[in-house]
Amino acid sequence: MYRFSVTKPHQRRCVLPFTAEPPQLALLRHTVRAQLAAWGMSPLADEAQLAVTELASNVIKHVGEGTAATLVLDVDADQLRVELHDKSQSEPRWLPAGCDEECGRGLHLLVGMAAAWGTIRTAAGKAVWCELALPPDENRRRIQRAMAVMETYGRTIDHPAARLPRRPVLEESATSLMVDLLHWAAAQGLDPDDILDRAQTHFEADLPAACAPPYPAARAE
Repeated sequence: MYRFSVTKPHQRRCVLPFTAEPPQLALLRHTVRAQLAAWGMSPLADEAQLAVTELASNVIKHVGEGTAATLVLDVDADQLRVELHDKSQSEPRWLPAGCDEECGRGLHLLVGMAAAWGTIRTAAGKAVWCELALPPDENRRRIQRAMAVMETYGRTIDHPAARLPRRPVLEESATSLMVDLLHWAAAQGLDPDDILDRAQTHFEADLPAACAPPYPAARAE
């Protein structure tokens, strides 16, 4: 279900093909929250989950249950773009805010929380998209730079799983990367313990900005 790609140095993309069925909604929400945590974008998780739920529910209601669809998440330093692709070219209907019908109410939710939204025609049908923004944050940028390094590292050791947003896999990748860096430091005649001490000192100096963990509490699987 999951595919990952890097489109440019400061932009990440997650592509999630799925079948438009109610049981899929919980899985989409879980995957979105985990992916945003890995990208250092957890503050957007609630809004993103709501947007994804509304967009996917509209596909179920108006295109048809069981329809093949694709969720695309594009993120740069301070913005998340959510796209929901389906095979219908029928665009969502905008209804007055006071309308009693459920149809179209999800668009009002998107407009209320999104910096921008719209629809685009595609070769296969259409995509409904919205953009969610966050104020600049240096801690988030540090997390995103670290993710970019680990993605590249995962490819160099031919370990595709290292690029998936699962905490145990990311921890293993981060540990392996730090071990390699310490080997490099020793090969350059540097003191690995001194490198670790300096890194810890810099991290503790930044701790007020970094005190909120980028991942939700671990749960047993």
